[in-house]
Amino acid sequence: MSDASSGRSADMTAEPAAEDLARARGGDDEAFTRLVEPLRRELHAHCYRMLGSTHDADDALQDALLRAWRGLPRFEGRSSLRSWLYTVVTRTCLDSVAMRGKRALPVDLSPSSDHPVIGDVPLSEIAWLGPYPDAGLDVGAGGPAGPDAHYEQREAVELAFVAALQHLPGNQRAALLLFEVLGFSAAEIATIMDTSTTSVNSALARARRIVTEKIPSATQQQTLREIGDARLREIVTGYSTALERGDADALVALLTEDVTWSMPPMPHWYHGLAAVTDFAVQVPLTGCGSWRHLPTSANGQPALGSYLWNDEAGAHVSWAINVLTLRGDRIAEITTFIGAAHFEAFGLPASLP
Repeated sequence: MSDASSGRSADMTAEPAAEDLARARGGDDEAFTRLVEPLRRELHAHCYRMLGSTHDADDALQDALLRAWRGLPRFEGRSSLRSWLYTVVTRTCLDSVAMRGKRALPVDLSPSSDHPVIGDVPLSEIAWLGPYPDAGLDVGAGGPAGPDAHYEQREAVELAFVAALQHLPGNQRAALLLFEVLGFSAAEIATIMDTSTTSVNSALARARRIVTEKIPSATQQQTLREIGDARLREIVTGYSTALERGDADALVALLTEDVTWSMPPMPHWYHGLAAVTDFAVQVPLTGCGSWRHLPTSANGQPALGSYLWNDEAGAHVSWAINVLTLRGDRIAEITTFIGAAHFEAFGLPASLP
């Protein structure tokens, strides 16, 4: 495409956006929706990274867009609309972090259990990290959201990364995400967070140190590319089939020696092949009943919706979202997010007749 035609195309795109902005400032909510809609998915993902919960992200984004709608007449256009919206969304999330604190996984709270805990009781007083439906994050080639960002969009919702973020204070969490994931400069972040560039650089240094200590060197996206789609399907199918048939040997063949299995909101978790196998044999493989599964994707990782047979319903009903973390072509972590409330966000049915 020639430079001249590219320029005309950009002008044609800019004119409707400018017209919508003028209309939105005048109170046209449909114009505001047209402006925001192309950014809604990435803004929601930013809220999840900040807050560690899909439901909290829903609430934060709704609150932030309401704030943006009310504050739009004060938007002077000195920055892009995208930058301004990230300012509103980030400050909304920081308010939420200040009120609700961080979210956790069982591995953050206590040592692993050597033997199966039968009748484990959920801890409702803990704010648990939740799974994230990542459909729609393949914007463009699924790469970074900005040219200076260091993380792919799916890398930036992987469980290990989001869990590591929860160990950071809100300001460090926001600075790291805005710089490493979204590609904003330190000066831009200082404006977004209403602080100094020096403070931003200091927050970034501390945040990078903590996150680097807690995440593996290879991301799940790198691992998935290396093993390929065919092997990934074998792993996911093998896992679901082993549970449905109660086949401990088939399950063990898929696991690493140092595998972990956790089940928020249950506090107990298991580490190592012996402990995980002992738990699997006594609880999901023989102690729960009949299972069925539907494949999905969560946090940029392979996942399954698990359905457990319910006599009263006469069907397999939604039970948990299982997120698999791989190392090589084996499962290194199973995180079972128990709760039917997770299923709607993934577009999964409540039951399987």
